[in-house]
Amino acid sequence: MVTKKKVLVLTGGGDCPGLNAVIRGIVKRAKTEKGWSVIGSIEAFNGVLKEPMQLMKLNNKTTAGIHVKGGTILKTTNKGNPLDFAVEQPDGSWTTSDRSDELIEKIKSIGIEAVINIGGDGSQRISQKLFEKGLNIVGVPKTIDNDVSSTDFTFGFRTAVQIATDSFDKLVTTAESHHRVMIMEVMGRDAGWIALHTAMAGGAEVCLIPEIPYDIKKVVDHINSRYKKGKGFVNIVVAEGAKPKDGSVTTVISDEVGYENQRLRGVAFALSAQLKAAGCKADIRETVLGHTQRGGTPIAFDRILATLFGVKAFEMVLNKEYGRMASYRNNNITSVSLKDAISDYNYIKTDNYMVKAAKAIGISFGD
Repeated sequence: MVTKKKVLVLTGGGDCPGLNAVIRGIVKRAKTEKGWSVIGSIEAFNGVLKEPMQLMKLNNKTTAGIHVKGGTILKTTNKGNPLDFAVEQPDGSWTTSDRSDELIEKIKSIGIEAVINIGGDGSQRISQKLFEKGLNIVGVPKTIDNDVSSTDFTFGFRTAVQIATDSFDKLVTTAESHHRVMIMEVMGRDAGWIALHTAMAGGAEVCLIPEIPYDIKKVVDHINSRYKKGKGFVNIVVAEGAKPKDGSVTTVISDEVGYENQRLRGVAFALSAQLKAAGCKADIRETVLGHTQRGGTPIAFDRILATLFGVKAFEMVLNKEYGRMASYRNNNITSVSLKDAISDYNYIKTDNYMVKAAKAIGISFGD
């Protein structure tokens, strides 16, 4: 009996519409090649590091119809960095340990030919370090924030924008009915792509993003000018990582073990307080979309892009193109080195045409 080659698939970081479509794309492409089987690791690399290992067979039966579902059948975590793994001490305290060598040894011990790591910027940084340690690994870019460089779009982003736009449309009517200022907070830790696209699609009056620190007085002036013209309502989209000039992002301290990022939360309420303190007389209401942007059914574009990424990732394994990441460039699916993919962050540049166009149609960035 011929022993099948095994490819290990995992999803890391935040969940994202389209993850299941990638998994399904990998499985369907693998089935066309004789001698391959696909294994999934539960909760990113945690599934391999646990004793016993938590793995699942991925085949046509286990992946049937999952492309229309949000989330990931493999589960995910942003607390499982194998190079800085949280370890509980006998006294109940926590420390971290580099378990990457142990991880690679366990992966090789079960006959894994290669690993496909589906994740965002942080996940691909882990991919690069594991590749440098000798692991056969390829990456698939995933993030609703669209902040991974070397790809024009990441799957999940457009679904998040659609969810945000649908919500924004509903807020516009209530803002108009009550002559209010409505503030809608969307995700976007360091990059404001969701906020920018939502503001453009929804017709916002103000868009505040991390890349352009805002002057609260200019925001108030823009609001007041609307009311003076008889347009007695204003809708604002603000990214969670937006901050005032000479100010800082709004955060809360996380007590979650193994969580490496700052928790950004509350910028909508902080902005509301700043507007009132700066003399805004209008009634103000705040809405925080939060994790609704991460869930639900992926739109058609994201299902297609995710499937294309899954097919490409498996073909990269077939061709032994390790240390690389699938990429969408100029309406084509290609690949880039992981090193290049993580060398730069996909910030919105202030001279971006979309920013210029937004300003040209009257959207204020508070600058």
